[in-house]
Amino acid sequence: MEARKGPDDVAIDMLIAGCRSRWGYDLGGYARASLARRVDKACDDLGLDIWTLMRRAIEDRQVFDQLVATLSVTVTEMFRNPEVYRALRDKILPRLATYPFIKVWHAGCATGEEMYSMAILLDEAGLLDRSQLIGTDINEQSLAVAEEGIYPLERLSSYARLYRDAGGTGSFADYFHARYQLGRMDERLREKMTFYRHDLAVDEVFSECHLVMCRNVLIYFGRELQQRALDLFWRALVPGGFLCLGTREHLMESSGWSPVDRRLQLYRREHRE
Repeated sequence: MEARKGPDDVAIDMLIAGCRSRWGYDLGGYARASLARRVDKACDDLGLDIWTLMRRAIEDRQVFDQLVATLSVTVTEMFRNPEVYRALRDKILPRLATYPFIKVWHAGCATGEEMYSMAILLDEAGLLDRSQLIGTDINEQSLAVAEEGIYPLERLSSYARLYRDAGGTGSFADYFHARYQLGRMDERLREKMTFYRHDLAVDEVFSECHLVMCRNVLIYFGRELQQRALDLFWRALVPGGFLCLGTREHLMESSGWSPVDRRLQLYRREHRE
């Protein structure tokens, strides 16, 4: 016998249906527990009960956008999990170097720190000049921060150790310009980046890429949405292209992928059976 739903569960179901119908945005693909936590946070942030949030998110685009911003988890840092970046430097970039032009897609790029990390890796490998980095996210506020490339100097200073642990070959301070307790990432990195709003739940492939980075995003998705995102990545990658997931994530099925480093969640696109 199916367990009876409480009023909050009913409200979340109605919120999902309303946002899908009104705005074409599908909240239903998120893992239920994660969605419930983020909706509760949105209620606290906006000072609304869940039923009022449901009604206003359907009626008012601004409230809906605030809800989406809350659902988008923006916890990130440069060179997060340095061993991953060392593996990218040692195992992936030499293969990407065989292409005349390199395109890297950061899906769920948040405020851009990991994109700048990748740009630095490409620069130190002598590949930045023939590379393009594309950052996408559902949170337009995060995308604006990423495009500006301005971060608190205290945070940038703390990234120097991670940069070294990731195999950095120069001085991390050379990659940003400090002023008034803020640091702006170097123009050489920023000019190689473009940013777009893209929703993995409903949007389609928009470009052919050689490497897809999607770290600590799929863990917030339900199984069906995870599979949809992985299918997008497979179709976006050139044959033999590479996928990097977060270390807490895993491929749901191996068809179409071969491991480069299973522990660090690095895979190569193969033909599907």
